[in-house]
Amino acid sequence: MRYRILGQTGLRASVIGVGTWQFGGEWGRDFSQAEADAILDAAAECGINFIDTAECYGDHLSERLVGDYLARRDRSRWLVATKFGHHFNSFMNRTDDFSVAGVRQQLEASLKALRVETIDLYQFHSGSDALFQSQELWTMLAEQKRAGKIRHLGVSILQKGSEFQAREAAKFGVGTLQVFYNRLDRRAETLYFPHAQCDQLGILTRVPLASGLLSGRYKPGATFAANDVRATFDAEKLKRDLAEVGRLQKEEVPPGVPMAKWAMAWCLKNPMVSALISGCKNPEQVRANASAAELIE
Repeated sequence: MRYRILGQTGLRASVIGVGTWQFGGEWGRDFSQAEADAILDAAAECGINFIDTAECYGDHLSERLVGDYLARRDRSRWLVATKFGHHFNSFMNRTDDFSVAGVRQQLEASLKALRVETIDLYQFHSGSDALFQSQELWTMLAEQKRAGKIRHLGVSILQKGSEFQAREAAKFGVGTLQVFYNRLDRRAETLYFPHAQCDQLGILTRVPLASGLLSGRYKPGATFAANDVRATFDAEKLKRDLAEVGRLQKEEVPPGVPMAKWAMAWCLKNPMVSALISGCKNPEQVRANASAAELIE
């Protein structure tokens, strides 16, 4: 495994992190505590030390699975990142709440679920520019940092993008940006990376496999179960993306290299990327994800 520093935070993170949205039950199946333990143990064995979760992956469900695991392992070896701004209602149904009182309650609930005294990275989660500009919110979060409940603040930029949040992040004491970035979606290179470089922000990239499309397992015409978030994707865009995946497999992926391994290494070869967050459904996928570090210098 290789490690990089997340900008000015000083946090030393494995270049491959474990994404845990799947633990919330929106990726086609539910997870038992034993299954979550096996995934995180495999990550530890591979040298991974970074976990990314959120308050709305289930109703703090993902956080509870992670927290139960951390309570029985060495907490000090892990960097734990979570997010705020939403209440989980049901499958792919959330209510925004970026109010000062609401976020304070979310923070306490996340600390309880994760069974930790301090969250290493607490991230503004896919909110609008108007909500992002709440000085009262950032003042409260700064107070929580001083109280020792948060080590560092980050912004997880919403899928449609926001250059504004990347440009203004440092003014609110933010140290990292979490962004969409993969071989099918390179907007971050122009929207976010220049601001991160200017303000020395760490870059965390999510969906490095484009929600599994860059694994190479899916062909045009692929369908997904009703309880899988990918079933909500626009059909025409999915068709175009899968056609592009086929082209990349033929023209860019070296012979003998698994496409998923290549796709993750592709992200990490950009020096602006501090770490990528990769989802996984079993220990074997964790090990395969971790192996992408072998392809970078």
